[in-house]
Amino acid sequence: MCIVAKDKQSRPNLYLVGFMGTGKSTVGRGLATRLEMEFIDSDHAIEAREGRPIPEIFATKGEPYFRKLEKEFVESGHSSTGCVVACGGGLVVQPGMIDVLKARGLVACLFASPGTILRRTSGNRNRPLLNVEDPEKRIANLLAEREPVYLKAGTCIFTDYRPMAEVIAHLERFYRREAKRFKPKT
Repeated sequence: MCIVAKDKQSRPNLYLVGFMGTGKSTVGRGLATRLEMEFIDSDHAIEAREGRPIPEIFATKGEPYFRKLEKEFVESGHSSTGCVVACGGGLVVQPGMIDVLKARGLVACLFASPGTILRRTSGNRNRPLLNVEDPEKRIANLLAEREPVYLKAGTCIFTDYRPMAEVIAHLERFYRREAKRFKPKT
């Protein structure tokens, strides 16, 4: 049973951030269902808007163009309330994006070990940053670079070897508690 107010306007968005393969989309869908909110995957929204998959965007326009699209999505590509949003792994690394997310809603960061991330992403060729000779090394390097930013993003939860239902329940408690206190910044 959802005890968060049903009025969409009174429910701040919840942004799930963290590295690819940490469970943002899986957790986000389940959490949105529990909270009776809309679920949006920012990568899918960008692909729909551009009419092509992310690897093609990276290949033809480059990573900076994709990061610009992510920023545009956060600033104006979705409702300002009532959404659980799974953000791309590099979104919060962009200067100022954590502040933009925190002004628009609550932020939670999901973590997983490089081995878990590799296992979860190994069958997906839709990950341009991992199409390298040693993807586990690339994951470890990117995680090391991004970890300080991820730790500043919001509440953090590890998803390694945890049932998704447990992660979802933890984030639901976090959301119910913090949504009452949230004041959007304009």
